[in-house]
Amino acid sequence: MKYVLMICDDETYQPEPEELGGNPRMRAWEQDLTRRGALLAGARLRPSVDATTVRVRDGETLVSDGPFAETKDFVGGFAVVEADDLDAAIAIAAAHPFADWGTVEIRPVWE
Repeated sequence: MKYVLMICDDETYQPEPEELGGNPRMRAWEQDLTRRGALLAGARLRPSVDATTVRVRDGETLVSDGPFAETKDFVGGFAVVEADDLDAAIAIAAAHPFADWGTVEIRPVWE
């Protein structure tokens, strides 16, 4: 089953791409999932200040700068993984380095 892991953290913490790429735990997590064929996709997202929110109300498209909700936590990245079941997806999410100080939300993909 496919799951999307939404990696959430305090937006005031913005590690440089080199810092993430050089993080041994992050590299080990990605390499392990890649080796097992469990990592299907993933990307780091730009900060919420770069977000654009779109809503359609009564046929009118409303576009606003910024995220949907005002919050200190934001989705900073995502990973799409293949796991046998939710327990396996939880184990994958718990091993993500950001789970130590941020949040990893797991959502099953409709298939």
